[in-house]
Amino acid sequence: MLYLLPVILLDAYSIKPSNKAYFMQSLEQVDVLQRLTDSADRLSYSADWQPNQSGDSEMRIARDGRWYHQGGLIERQSLVQLFSRLLRREGDQYFLVTPVEKLTITVDDAPFISINIDVQGEGRQQSVYITTNLQDTVLIGPEHPLRVEIDPQTQEPSPYVSIGDNLAVLLQRSDFYQLVEYAQERMVDGQQVLGVYSQGEFYTLGAL
Repeated sequence: MLYLLPVILLDAYSIKPSNKAYFMQSLEQVDVLQRLTDSADRLSYSADWQPNQSGDSEMRIARDGRWYHQGGLIERQSLVQLFSRLLRREGDQYFLVTPVEKLTITVDDAPFISINIDVQGEGRQQSVYITTNLQDTVLIGPEHPLRVEIDPQTQEPSPYVSIGDNLAVLLQRSDFYQLVEYAQERMVDGQQVLGVYSQGEFYTLGAL
């Protein structure tokens, strides 16, 4: 894998090796990506890791789920999938963690977004599956609960599905509206609400 990394990363950034100065500068820029890729490809995260080096990855995850490094879009999905294995959250701060490094990463909202919803069954026996932008499938339920946060200023809903380790998937608006089509009315704490069932649990989408 290591001998392929320069080719993969340079191709991802459309680096032109004919320009030597530009080429060397670009190599420096993607050095952190090479280290993270190597770690993610070889390792599975362990809570026992105690990295003694820290810094800034200069990476950002936009609200639409796209990953950037130093302002440039990381276009290769395979790289994003690798880096996502190293993603951790502590409080409101996100990090990319390896055995030797702990690098901050900016996340505009949630690190993952939904791209599809699949509803199987009906009523209390209903199961709601979420597919993320990294092609993972999550079943809403006790292990992966759904919550909806309302913006106090705009009153816009932001629905999230927990995927563990304090990480979450943001449901895109189209997927949320699709979910509303399967919603039922119910009285919760003296208030009439709209919500959906999944794995026998009722999840509130909003008040009526």
